[in-house]
Amino acid sequence: MDDVNRTETGNEETGRWKNFNSWIKYYFNYECYMTFLNGCYSCKWEAQQKKKARRPLCCCSLRERLFYPWLITSFCLSVFLLFTWIESSNEYNGFDWVIFLGTGVWFFWSLVLLSFLGILATYTTLLLVLGLLLCWEKQRLHLHWYHKILILIMIPFFSLLLWILLTYWKERWLTIGLSLQILAPYVHLSSISMMVLLSWPVAIYLIHLEGEARMRRYQITSNERRRNTCCSMLTKLRALQVAVGLPFFLILLCLYVVPFGTHSPCLQEREKLAPKPTFFGHRGAPRLGPENTIMSFEKAVEYGAHGLESDIQISIDGVPFLMHDYDLTRTTNIKEVMPNASSRNPSFFEWSFLSTLNAGKWFSDAWIKPFFHMKPLSEADKKRARNQRIAKLTDLLKIAQKEKKLVIFDLNAPPPRHPSRKSYIHLVVRVILDSKIEQHLIAWLPGSERKYIKSKAPGFQHVGTYYTLKELADENITRINVDYKRLYYNGLREYKAANISINLYVVNEPWLFSLVWCSSIHSVTTDNIEVLNEMNYPYYFMTPNFYMFLWVFMDILSAVFIVSIFRFHWWRASQSEKIRQGITSYTEASSASLQNEVLETSGITGLSPERQREPPSSKPVIPEVVHETTIATVHPTDDVGPPVPTEPAFEPT
Repeated sequence: MDDVNRTETGNEETGRWKNFNSWIKYYFNYECYMTFLNGCYSCKWEAQQKKKARRPLCCCSLRERLFYPWLITSFCLSVFLLFTWIESSNEYNGFDWVIFLGTGVWFFWSLVLLSFLGILATYTTLLLVLGLLLCWEKQRLHLHWYHKILILIMIPFFSLLLWILLTYWKERWLTIGLSLQILAPYVHLSSISMMVLLSWPVAIYLIHLEGEARMRRYQITSNERRRNTCCSMLTKLRALQVAVGLPFFLILLCLYVVPFGTHSPCLQEREKLAPKPTFFGHRGAPRLGPENTIMSFEKAVEYGAHGLESDIQISIDGVPFLMHDYDLTRTTNIKEVMPNASSRNPSFFEWSFLSTLNAGKWFSDAWIKPFFHMKPLSEADKKRARNQRIAKLTDLLKIAQKEKKLVIFDLNAPPPRHPSRKSYIHLVVRVILDSKIEQHLIAWLPGSERKYIKSKAPGFQHVGTYYTLKELADENITRINVDYKRLYYNGLREYKAANISINLYVVNEPWLFSLVWCSSIHSVTTDNIEVLNEMNYPYYFMTPNFYMFLWVFMDILSAVFIVSIFRFHWWRASQSEKIRQGITSYTEASSASLQNEVLETSGITGLSPERQREPPSSKPVIPEVVHETTIATVHPTDDVGPPVPTEPAFEPT
């Protein structure tokens, strides 16, 4: 007996636990969801016991409506700046070097800025999504004033960054243009996919507005007293439908026809693809060895460099040596040897002192590497890097002569009061000629005293910068060395048409090298030779026929999906309308029968319909009868009119 009782008690407890568990699943999940939304958006973490009644879509105060555009503005600015900085990844090392000149601290400042912009973009995106979800759940918007203060601080900050870019980094916008050139086909196809996803909420909203408009039209025909108000609201609903639907379909139409105006260098036939550009090792191979050292240049030769690029300075006693920076702090141990002279220009030191400095420990032993994506060095390379010294120009010329590599360099003029201030070009030419290197291996870049150079070394290959074709012809120059951003202007077609050999600097990112390759450029100067050398085909390359197939296929598929989505939501709304009309008809019939029963009970029978609607002279108190399935209170003296919606009136934004 006890076992039976325990069994019954256990079954009863199990049933209660199942009911309790189902209650948790039904209420607790939604409660947590709404608590999370309101807590993150409004900093109100009070739990809601049940789902609130549906409110109109425009359910926030005027203050919130006025502030929401500022949130959207901060979101757009943060995403735009984040995209700009991501696409400027080729410039990260140069940015870090500029910050180092100002602060004296070498760090990945570019990644710090990238992370900061990413956090701000994520923050504004999260607030925007939370607001949309709360609107979807018909909750009242109330952004906490903490968020509002941060948003108002972010907008001037973003505006300052834009002003800096527009004022000091104007050419960085060209990098954005170059990235869009190579990514144009993929951006187009991705945009069509996004429009298909966006069609779902757009369809829901437009069909919801259509349902509200139908209700307003029904109220106009059945209730003359509210005609003017309903007409005004109906006009607003139609205007809102046009404001939402028309831009959506116009953007979709533009995406369907945009390939007619799309130009991408990597959109070409395979047989027209130019040979792979050759490489100039920028200061050697600075990701594999300390820059401007013998190890770095030998690594560049090992990875197939066609030429070697460097920077030349002149010591106080007239020895040309290889150094890029204007001091010795970053690339040598000058702070350990002579701390007080660490900020002095390298040209004011004698070569006997410069040759004793270590130029490799900063590369092998430092916890912050010069490049973020550097491959780890082997123990042998670490040991070799620790023993590197500052290299002379003659050391570079020996490697070039041995490996038959071109040499191109920037020749920095000595500072004022330097003994070689006026004769440094003659000095460098004399050192080159004394090294017995083949003259055609020298790509002479400095633009000063070209007549003297041609007379002393007629075999040098003269390299120009962004000269006009007439200037190049007058100087008899057949090779130019220009910034890669110049590729944005017509792809340097006029120079290629004139058979001018083009070298672009500094190209490090694979996507940028792919664009250069597709643009038929002859050579590039790079820090990333070990990665670019492994590329056997340009990224994002696509034939026109294949792109045409994808374009037509995506257009047809997206149109089918969008039409299906709209038809599905229209069918679902129609089904809901039929169910509502059935309930309304049943309610009207029930109300009419109840009214007749009440009148019969009160002794009012056999009267005309007009008479039945009049209250009896004795004015008896007629109780309100409410059917459990009705949606409105029935009064015997009321007309049975059209169905009255239970939701509050729709107020469009």
